[in-house]
Amino acid sequence: MTEFGKALSRTDTPIPGLVVFDLPVHGDSRGWFKENWQREKMVPAGLPDFGPVQNNISFNDQVGTTRGIHAEPWDKWVSVATGRIFGAWVDLREGPTFGAVYTTELDPSKAIYVPRGVGNSYQTLEPDTAYTYLVNDHWSPDAEYSFLNLADETVAIPWPIPLDQVEISRKDLAHPRLSDVTPIPPKKTLVIGANGQLGKALRNEYGDQPWVEYTTRDTLDITAPDLGTARRWRDYDTVINAAAYTAVDAAETPEGRTTAWAANVGGVAALARIATEHGITLVHVSSDYVFDGSKDSPYTEHDPVSPLGVYGQTKAAGDAIVATVPRHYIIRTSWVIGDGNNFVRTMATLAERGINPSVVNDQTGRLTFTSTIADAIQHLVDTRAPYGIYNVTNSGEPTTWYDIARDVYRLTGHDPDRVSSVTTEQYFASAKGPVAPRPVNSVLDGERLRSAGYEPGPAQAALDWFLTV
Repeated sequence: MTEFGKALSRTDTPIPGLVVFDLPVHGDSRGWFKENWQREKMVPAGLPDFGPVQNNISFNDQVGTTRGIHAEPWDKWVSVATGRIFGAWVDLREGPTFGAVYTTELDPSKAIYVPRGVGNSYQTLEPDTAYTYLVNDHWSPDAEYSFLNLADETVAIPWPIPLDQVEISRKDLAHPRLSDVTPIPPKKTLVIGANGQLGKALRNEYGDQPWVEYTTRDTLDITAPDLGTARRWRDYDTVINAAAYTAVDAAETPEGRTTAWAANVGGVAALARIATEHGITLVHVSSDYVFDGSKDSPYTEHDPVSPLGVYGQTKAAGDAIVATVPRHYIIRTSWVIGDGNNFVRTMATLAERGINPSVVNDQTGRLTFTSTIADAIQHLVDTRAPYGIYNVTNSGEPTTWYDIARDVYRLTGHDPDRVSSVTTEQYFASAKGPVAPRPVNSVLDGERLRSAGYEPGPAQAALDWFLTV
């Protein structure tokens, strides 16, 4: 019998993410009423904001009708409209809880949230029973499904009505035992721009995990008009966009301006649209160039942007777009050093060639090594840190490009006094092409990243290591 008057509440189960909800049901002599799914109330109560796209109903006229065990690659919200069912759920996802079992009865006053990859089965306990389920994806022949035999001895489900006395389909009777089940893999992580400096660091960070994909512009162009159909995007949990147009001076030319806006704004807008539609966490890498550098203290995540040049304008526009994605991390960084052409490698090469460079001494910031960025990204994603903007640089006292050049000369066994200092204006006085304005203060405050549990290593120690590998 349906219980009336309960408050909305949740009960966690031994299967991670599988959650039972008690629903308020209001009844009188005419019958009863309930809010079967109410986003505004249920999400604060702990229901994931899973974005259903389809509502299905299963009607069973006979007691004992038994269905399942099926695990699909989408999330479900299952509730009873009339009657009563015995439900059994088995975790068929890869991981330590594979094979975990939970059972309970559902009537109209209870519902259950079933996450992707958890097998579900239902046995009707009353005639004319109907249960509904909201799902957040449409059936596809290309999706990965998994099944378990209802009579599997390992999970030993205590069916209230013995299976030899109930109505079951032949297909369900033929499903494999647990030892032969193919586990549902986790949703995928996609790294875009995997051949760049940060992309290479992300390859090192994530390795050859089967659920991680790496793409280059040759295999996935974010500016292409067919990006929305280039993947089965519902299969992805996280997209890390390490692709960007970063030629700050070339961006000041007519051709460069067009290319910069296409990649840093148009492509990012397409990714943001995809991430919003499919519930994907979008990781976007930003820059200190979104600021004009006029602040006399470190920039925080809350400071308003004020870019000076085209590159900074495109990055600021990309940030604003990504901020509209419900699940997003904007990684704002500066003075990036990684595997490829960069300032440190250039200074080391000049030192070896016997060249005495002039380096600017009026721009202040901190080096950020791509290994630190990649590690911080994985930490934020894995720990499900609060979404938003995070400043990510290596730690330590701020310095200038001139100071860093001297350190490189010293660490590579050369006389640091061979490096002379000049102002930015002096350095670019003889430039033959357009020059992008640089922020004189690129120091980013890292307190929010530390509060999320990540402590970046000192820039000086990272520089020492970088020059020895």
